[in-house]
Amino acid sequence: MANFKTLAKDTAIYGLSSIIGRFLNYLLVPLYTYKISAASGGYGVITNLYAYTALLLVILTYGMETTFFRFANKEGEDPKKVFSTILRMVGTTSLLFVALIIAFIGPISTALGYGDHPSYIWTMAVIVAMDAFQAILFSYLRYQQKPLKFAALKLLFIGLNIALNLGFFVLLPAVAPEGNAIYDPSVGVGYVFYINLFCTSVVMLCFFRELRGITYGFDRDLMRRMLHYSWPILVLGIAGILNQTADKILFPHIYPGEDATAQLGIYGAASKIAMIMAMITQAFRYAYEPFVFGNSREQDSRETYAKGMKYFLIFTLLAFLGVMAYIKVLRYIIQPGYWEGLKVVPIVMAAEILMGVYFNLSFWYKLTDKTLWGAVFSGAGCAVLIAANFIFVPKFGYMACAWAGVAGYGTATILSWIVGQKYYPIAYPVKDIMLYLALAAVLFAGISLANDHLPMWGSLAVNTLLVLVFCAVLVRRDFPLKNLPVVGKYFK
Repeated sequence: MANFKTLAKDTAIYGLSSIIGRFLNYLLVPLYTYKISAASGGYGVITNLYAYTALLLVILTYGMETTFFRFANKEGEDPKKVFSTILRMVGTTSLLFVALIIAFIGPISTALGYGDHPSYIWTMAVIVAMDAFQAILFSYLRYQQKPLKFAALKLLFIGLNIALNLGFFVLLPAVAPEGNAIYDPSVGVGYVFYINLFCTSVVMLCFFRELRGITYGFDRDLMRRMLHYSWPILVLGIAGILNQTADKILFPHIYPGEDATAQLGIYGAASKIAMIMAMITQAFRYAYEPFVFGNSREQDSRETYAKGMKYFLIFTLLAFLGVMAYIKVLRYIIQPGYWEGLKVVPIVMAAEILMGVYFNLSFWYKLTDKTLWGAVFSGAGCAVLIAANFIFVPKFGYMACAWAGVAGYGTATILSWIVGQKYYPIAYPVKDIMLYLALAAVLFAGISLANDHLPMWGSLAVNTLLVLVFCAVLVRRDFPLKNLPVVGKYFK
């Protein structure tokens, strides 16, 4: 129970920074969608390039985040030497990546469709290189159990990013619509990337204490052992991120209409509303990964993992119902020109839930050093997703992208469950999980009917009652009020 209290506290802090950060970042979604019309395709450019950077970030970190936690908690290993070796490895490969991009900027930007804007490409290359390096530094903060500094730096980036975006997209255009020495209206979408570069650089300066760890030394033998452990994680990481980004990378190339970039922008903007699920899974991952590796030697560890899966599903299902219950309010996050894409929201959230389940299931092969299985599962899921995109996007557009995500994560989840129960059996509370899934499905059907047939205030009232039904079952079965601090004494 003490372990779960620590996990809950760290998840709350990581989650607070993630949720507040993502919520503040939502300010940029209405900003971009109201300043950039759906028809112009400008938001499609943002969606497309950030999909590339997400993939590149996985490649440039090549599994070293998970590898760091595994080796730093291994008997006989020096955590400082592990940190220093990984920091030097990722730093070197990131610098080589930037050098190659700059050396071949012309052909690369042309191949990606941005021959007229090569600055977009080299800017994003520098950003993703620094993000890869910072990923190791943030992992070190998690290892040292410094969630407050972790949260502060994440929020610093987001706060600065929002302030500068408001300045360049709202304040300066109003003060100097024709431009001045600071602002050039012809730059347009480019400011999104230049601001990101500046904010990432500021955060890097805040790691001056952690950067001293690079002096702890470099161990070649350790490097070889870590690379042997991490390469399957890299493969599964690439497959995993492709499950999230392949549709946004491929869409402009396989959608037959001339408005491919505009359609991608609509899909990308609508999907942002579903990102509350990504916030929850990310917060859980930040706290759960070091927790699992740190407690892997405990006798009741498998029981703990089973409970972790159950509670993860409960709260993601609650979030799912909450978003769909208030979708008529949340839709104002984006400009009405993008509302036609709202039908993807429940599908994208379902895919995010499956991704979280797969993440929970993935620990069996990480703890048993059978990471090759992860590459197999994620690779299979990725293959299903890419095939679904190629087959169905030409006919069904971005709706096929959303369903392909469900199919990809569903494939990886099922395979991991089947094989995992053979090599590292865990008694997950399947009956409890199925009960909550069935309840959520029934309530979602009711919420959908209310959204389709009732005016806004009527649907909000009915949907609130339906969400409260889920909460009532949750409290009665798994979180009795009498066990809660402070208020519990009133229910005994």
